[in-house]
Amino acid sequence: MANGCGRREPVVDALATDAQELDSRPTSEDREGESTARGPASQTSDDASRQPGTPRRAGAGLVPRKLACLRKLAWAGLVLCLCGLIGLSGVVAYYASQLPPLAQLTVPKRPPNIAILASDGSPLANRGETGGREISLGELPPALPQAFVAIEDRRFYDHWGVDLMGLARAAYRNLSHDGGLQGGSTLTQQLAKNLFLTQERTVSRKIQEAILSLWLERSYSKDQILELYLNRVYFGAGAYGVEAAAQRYFGKSARTVSLSEAALLAGLVQSPSRLAPSRNREAAQARAERVIAAMKELGFITPDMASTALSAPAEPVRPKAAGSANYAADYVMDVLDDVVGAVDSDIVVSTTLEPSLQAAAERVLVDELNARGQKFNVSQGAFVAMRPDGAVTALVGGRDYETSQFNRATSARRQPGSSFKPFVYLTALERGLRPDSVRSDSPVNINGWKPENYDRGYRGPISLRNALALSLNTVAVKLNMEVGPQAVVQTAQRLGITSPLQADPSIALGTSEVTPLELVGAYATFANGGFGVVPYVITEVKAADGKPIFNRPAPGDPNRIIDPGTDAMLNEMMHNVFVIGTAQRARMPGWPMAGKSGTTNDYKDAWFVGFTGNLVAGVWLGNDDSTPTKGVSGGNLPTDIWHNFMKIALKDQKPVALAGVAGAGQTRYANESGKPRQRAKRQKSFFERLFGL
Repeated sequence: MANGCGRREPVVDALATDAQELDSRPTSEDREGESTARGPASQTSDDASRQPGTPRRAGAGLVPRKLACLRKLAWAGLVLCLCGLIGLSGVVAYYASQLPPLAQLTVPKRPPNIAILASDGSPLANRGETGGREISLGELPPALPQAFVAIEDRRFYDHWGVDLMGLARAAYRNLSHDGGLQGGSTLTQQLAKNLFLTQERTVSRKIQEAILSLWLERSYSKDQILELYLNRVYFGAGAYGVEAAAQRYFGKSARTVSLSEAALLAGLVQSPSRLAPSRNREAAQARAERVIAAMKELGFITPDMASTALSAPAEPVRPKAAGSANYAADYVMDVLDDVVGAVDSDIVVSTTLEPSLQAAAERVLVDELNARGQKFNVSQGAFVAMRPDGAVTALVGGRDYETSQFNRATSARRQPGSSFKPFVYLTALERGLRPDSVRSDSPVNINGWKPENYDRGYRGPISLRNALALSLNTVAVKLNMEVGPQAVVQTAQRLGITSPLQADPSIALGTSEVTPLELVGAYATFANGGFGVVPYVITEVKAADGKPIFNRPAPGDPNRIIDPGTDAMLNEMMHNVFVIGTAQRARMPGWPMAGKSGTTNDYKDAWFVGFTGNLVAGVWLGNDDSTPTKGVSGGNLPTDIWHNFMKIALKDQKPVALAGVAGAGQTRYANESGKPRQRAKRQKSFFERLFGL
């Protein structure tokens, strides 16, 4: 109505309606509306503050309510974040408490590597848990560490141990399945895992890994961390570190790898077993190509360098794990502790082993077994060669190292058979007998034991010289009983036989077991003119930085254990084995040689040990389970192997006289025709010339 006292229509406001939808609780206006129905109308606070004639503002009171709501949400979010941060800090603190105190933490020492070198300085083998020596970053070609950074951690020089951007990128690729599963671990994290943690994939391990990564970044420079990583990471096939991996897969030092080889090595660490080029060459090469692409993208290499590397992929070499040099290396490790004691850092061991002779020994032994082993039912063999002073030049402990690592040259004790007889004859000569002394080749009966000759025949009276050459059992047994079995045992022990020997009548026929290394070492005493021999293989040991640890002392006054005249007589008797005895097939024109074959009962063991004035070598053939061979005797297969080796070893060398054979003040005994020799002017033996005596 005109005077405004009449009935007022309600105002319909759209925004108010919206506000009511947002808040369904009854407002003061709602309650006032209810009272209006019952009584006089009243005004809201907005109406009271509004001037007469001024229209009511749309949505009045809504903005403050929105701001209050946002403030509450922000406050709740902040509280949640703080709670999460506190919770995360608690989790981190808990797992950090499971670690050693960081103030006391140190990088564990890398297991030492023993690099074994041949006599010419060439690498022979590596021993130790890592498979290769530690190498500094400065020794490596730049492409090698760059390859690892490119494929494993391209932000390595920018992050502080944990790469949040890398984690986000890895998570995105994992969710989108773009490029395969990504781990997101930095090189520092990988190093922390390798140094301190296990390989288990758990949240706790990842948290500890991150903590240790931060400690590494604080304690070491980036280059130091990268160097530690490259020397600790696993490449498969027992190789830890880039040096071991380069030797294992390319047969060279990591210092000389090419770009394509560096890329292949860098690609391996993602999955060494799956990507090993020896197992999955195609996958390894595909991964290497990704490494090269990443290096080009980061500017580490030029497009031309990338093209060249892709066009000439790395060519892995066949591993040498099955080579016989490993038997020799095992022998080096066996005696190393006696030389330098415990090893706690990388060392380099120089040896007397000669690569050409080692290769020749392996070849002649394996070739003979491959050619005739099945026919003669013989499966194993051993070979030892040394200089007359005891320097081991070749050692083969079996047919195939990969198949069997048991070293038969140093550890297998087998009956030597007739190759033991020189100790019996030496004892007799030292008791006053001579090569032309005569004994009867006739039946023997010692308390019911009746040894026979190999041909079961008898020759009657015969000189000791010819009895040894013909390997007559009856004469050897009679001499043994004449001088006493205990005296024979003492002679053998004096010459270096350390295996237990039984002082009984059968010792004359080699029934007590010895190792090939022992027997060859004892024969070296015959070869050098009668001086005691202790076989040796190590000449020098150095630390990785070149600091000397051990040098074999220069030879002093040699210890003579056989009278030179007696040794000369025995050598001439053993030379007769090549003239009328079992080694006739092993003669070499112009070369004086001496030696003795040996065969045991049922042809279980067959030996030949012989020497020239400058080299001693011995062969054993048989079966590990001692089953009989089919007629393998010392005079056939072992003698052939020995002869084939000597042809290679003595090629293009001038013949060297046998020690003392030219006289030594003694009457020279019967020659090949049985006629007496004339006295000759005394000539110095090999060892007398060697030591200036």
